[in-house]
Amino acid sequence: MTEHQHPESREKVALITGAAQRLGAATARELHSRGWRVLVHCRQSREKAEELAGELNVKRHNSCKVLQADLGNDIDVQALATGALAAFGRVDALVNNASGFYPTPVGSATPVQWDDLFSSNARAPFFLAQALAPELKRQHGAIVNLIDIHAERPLREHTLYCMAKAANAMLTLSLAKELAPEIRVNGVAPGAILWPGNQAMNIPAQEKILQGIPLQRLGEPADIARTIAFLLEDAPYITGQIIAVDGGRSL
Repeated sequence: MTEHQHPESREKVALITGAAQRLGAATARELHSRGWRVLVHCRQSREKAEELAGELNVKRHNSCKVLQADLGNDIDVQALATGALAAFGRVDALVNNASGFYPTPVGSATPVQWDDLFSSNARAPFFLAQALAPELKRQHGAIVNLIDIHAERPLREHTLYCMAKAANAMLTLSLAKELAPEIRVNGVAPGAILWPGNQAMNIPAQEKILQGIPLQRLGEPADIARTIAFLLEDAPYITGQIIAVDGGRSL
């Protein structure tokens, strides 16, 4: 897509949660390169979000804005939806990427951890989708949820996270049925793309994971970003599907 094909008033707009860094930022860059305007949501990483927006706005004026919200706060979630609609006057895609991820071993897991993991992975994605559904219907838009191969195959000591991602998977299927035919809803389930950024992982643990991947390597953020772009742009007859982008690990 080229710029002259998309006058500013007609450029599609995507809201990407958790888009200041990692997979969310890669998705923002990918969609932006295809002519989309992007709304970069962040919770605490405001500086990185503003850096990303500055980078994208240099490439195309007024094509990216930052929206800050705590997805664990219901008022913030509603304000995020309202702010997204106001930013560029339309929303064509919602990418629910933001996600808490950390171990919660049985015996030490807390209700606070439950609320935190479920709010980012299940509660906020639902209420954002609900709030934006009227606009997405008007635009015949789409929703993509970032799930995880561990929604089906549990990860040791991550019970709450796996449960929350399983809820996200069912959210994807259920919304696809309820919001059709105007809105398509799909999921992307990354495998080993980036090592966790919030915890150390030793070399033997990394090697063990790589041994379980038929393609014998980590994926790249671009693998996820391109799959999301495909589902938003080039898959008009695909809905209710969860695509594993995992190098065959789920086999």
